[in-house]
Order: sequence, then C-alpha cells, then structure tokens
Amino acid sequence: MFNLRFTKDYLLHTLNAKNRHGLHSPFVYRLVDTVVYDLEVKKVYQEIEKLRHGLLNDTRSITLTDLLTGEYSSKKISLVATETLRISKIDQLLYRLAAYLKPVNMLEINACPGITSLYLHYAAPKANFYAWEEHAETFDIAQDTFKKAAVADINLVTGSYEKTLLRLLNALDKLDLVLINCGHEKQIALKYFELCLPKSHEKTMLVFDGIYQNKGMTEAWNKIKAHPKVTVTVDLFWVGLVFFRKGQAREDFKIKF
Repeated sequence: MFNLRFTKDYLLHTLNAKNRHGLHSPFVYRLVDTVVYDLEVKKVYQEIEKLRHGLLNDTRSITLTDLLTGEYSSKKISLVATETLRISKIDQLLYRLAAYLKPVNMLEINACPGITSLYLHYAAPKANFYAWEEHAETFDIAQDTFKKAAVADINLVTGSYEKTLLRLLNALDKLDLVLINCGHEKQIALKYFELCLPKSHEKTMLVFDGIYQNKGMTEAWNKIKAHPKVTVTVDLFWVGLVFFRKGQAREDFKIKF
C-alpha cells in the first residue's frame, strides 16, 4: 500500500509540476533556474560521496536505545546509513541552496549520519552551523563522519529535545536555513515548524524532508503551506521549501526535479 500511494503521489506530482518556464515569480524563477537546475558536477560532491560509500559498507555494529521504551537493540552502521541517508541528488541540491542563500545561522535537526551536514557545511563554511542529533549512538556516527572529513567547526549537539534543542534555539537570535528531519512523523514535523517560527524572518528558508513519505507527512506539509506567516512554498516532491518573504505574492509551487 505504501509503495502504491507513494508512486501515485510521485506520478501526480510529475503531471502537475512545472519546470522553470511559466513561473511568474522572479524569486522562484531565479531559485529554480540558478539552483535547482544547476546540474554541474562539483568536486566537493565526489569527496563527500566517498564518505557516503564508506558508511553504506560499514559492517560495525552499534547498540541503539529506544528513547520511549528504554530497550536496546544492535544494528550495523551500514543499515543505519541506509535508513537515514537521502539520495545524493537531494544532498547536492541542499548544498546549492545553502551556497545560494549564504546563511549566517544554519541548523540541521537530526543530523545522523552526517553526510548532509558536510554538504551544508561546505556550501556555507562561514555560517554558524548547528547540527542536533537526539540519539547518543547515532551522534557518534555523525561525529566519526566529520572526523574522517577533517571538519571541526560544525557544532554537533546531542541530548533530549527539552535539554538541548530548545536551549540551542533560545540562544540564537535568528535562523536563516533549517533542515528538518522529523522521522516522517506528522506531529513532530509540525512541532519543529512551530519551534522555528519565532526565529524566522523574511530571508529564512525551512526545508522539510520526506513530505510525501506517508499520509501524515503530506497532511503536515499542507498545514504548513496554509500557515499565515508562510508566503512561498516550493514542492520538489522529495523535499519542501518554505519561505517568509515580505511583499511576495502568496503562492505554492510544484517543481519537477
């Protein structure tokens, strides 16, 4: 059922989505033309993809703790990577978005296994980049990924939502780019959206992962689009982009990608 629904959503998106032509918003046209459809292979892609390959073939096992039940389970790092990594073209899109927007404060919510973090860091190396990972065991995977890349200036934080993420957000005056990985849970996606709203401004971009992953995520995406503070959304099927641009005509775009 999941595959049928997901396939149906993808086909409907493909039928209804536009490319750069026919876009009447200058801002969205530039974004699509300059960023989304920039298909040039960059050297940094190859460097990070070597680390992705290493994670997907890492046979070491880690012990994971279920935060709700307290139960322990063992899982290979390769399986954790398989379950959490995006396809490379999405990570590379995120790299281009960050390079284009030049954020000052950047946040990734749930950063394991660290590949997307590296793409964002290399795109905006001068940004204050905070990567939060709730689980201590998967935090270690991201930390190891950064170590292999010889990257030391990503502020990687672990701990509970209440004790670490809220404290981190309270310490920031604004957010310019936020990547929200919510485990494909509707209520969690909406919670993170509401959490980021007070720190958002007219140049902020929120990125939601997996907006068609299940029915609940699509419902969350539709609710986010309808929020009165949101002016522009760009639906790329795999991810959704949210903007708060003042003076911008309110519009939702579906783009082929």
